[in-house]
Amino acid sequence: MERPFIFINSAMSADGKISTKERKQVKISGKIDFNRMDQLRAESDAIMVGIGTVLADDPSLTVKSPELQYNRIKAGLNANPLRIIVDSKARTPCDSDIFRKGEGKRIIIVSESAPLEKVAKLQEKADIVVCGKDKVDLPEAMHELKKRGIKRLMIEGGATLNWGMLSNGLVDEIYTFVGNLIIGGKSSPTFVDGEGFPEKELLKLDLMDAEKIEDGILLKWKVLEK
Repeated sequence: MERPFIFINSAMSADGKISTKERKQVKISGKIDFNRMDQLRAESDAIMVGIGTVLADDPSLTVKSPELQYNRIKAGLNANPLRIIVDSKARTPCDSDIFRKGEGKRIIIVSESAPLEKVAKLQEKADIVVCGKDKVDLPEAMHELKKRGIKRLMIEGGATLNWGMLSNGLVDEIYTFVGNLIIGGKSSPTFVDGEGFPEKELLKLDLMDAEKIEDGILLKWKVLEK
């Protein structure tokens, strides 16, 4: 089944946490890494997050640099890539920053189990794509995105979506900035949550590059086929 080129970009603590036990974001990287992330957004056709990230962090997922926005417009694109939320039950608040900030298109991917009244409200603000019965069928959803012309898709988390994408073999590359702090906490979200792989099915990666940036390190991985 055809799908876009898909990569995950994330920042984590030295112990692999992406936020605190209260699901509060902390500053893990600095300006250089922030600019790198903004460049990745600008080079992507679409950016995708899970509903957990929307409820916890309320991201706008916009390109912040006016220069990068200008370059996209000059190339005949919208200032911001298409912004996508994976939201099986249509729980996305209608006043989320993803709707209030920045020009461009939005897509909410829901399942057939999403309450119709909630879907109807979201439909006023975004295109709705229905994939899967009880929860979003991610392989089917990625195929649908490919059919809509999305060739390069950036994933910005969180831990549940990362697991869903990786466990379904839908990720090509992973970029992780590892910062110089320890967060701890058994309930703090890690880079990947979910059920986890059994010992004989662990997902293997190939290290493409490692670069020291400010007080941390950027690791670039290629996901190997299982």
